[in-house]
Amino acid sequence: MKRTSSVEKYSCSLFSVTEDEAVAPDGFKIKRAIVRHPGSAVVMAVDTKKRILLVRQFRLPAERYMWEIPAGKIDPPETVLAAAKRELAEETGYRAKKWKKLAHYWPSPGFLAETMTVFLATELTEGEATPMEDERIEKKWFTSAELGEMIAANRGLGYLVQFSGAQFDTAGVFAVLIVIALLAVTLNYLVELAQGRIERWRIISR
Repeated sequence: MKRTSSVEKYSCSLFSVTEDEAVAPDGFKIKRAIVRHPGSAVVMAVDTKKRILLVRQFRLPAERYMWEIPAGKIDPPETVLAAAKRELAEETGYRAKKWKKLAHYWPSPGFLAETMTVFLATELTEGEATPMEDERIEKKWFTSAELGEMIAANRGLGYLVQFSGAQFDTAGVFAVLIVIALLAVTLNYLVELAQGRIERWRIISR
């Protein structure tokens, strides 16, 4: 299809919203409101004990505290890897010597023009976190067994809301986790999940 028009309806420091129209060669037309976003970097930090670092803060849209892996918006002209390193340091104080790209995907392509790039961060050095003025962040290390048990028992956690398929090849940190809720995925993404290549999640706490 070919985009025929795009009109900006709203803009702020985080994103903009446009109203776009497109037409197919046979004349079929679509009209969509699109949230424009520069993309996000997501960091799975794993220590020498094979624990996973999560952060917890209040998310106003969800109206609850959420456990998540560190993530944040890319600030152009920085690269996605530079954004990942910055977000990990800002939210947790940790810095990693070794970085590996795990996955790149569209979390909700029906209306959101944002991609997420997931990195594995290892060989960590602890430091002081420097969150933004409007952020109050708690961090905690979890084993894969602890996360699996909490999710299975619904103990202290709500539900798993986002996964990204990716091969994780460092000493088998994760057992296969079951997708509980997944909103917008492509066919290839579903195939990757079915094959067990699951690495990126976001967890909601009660």
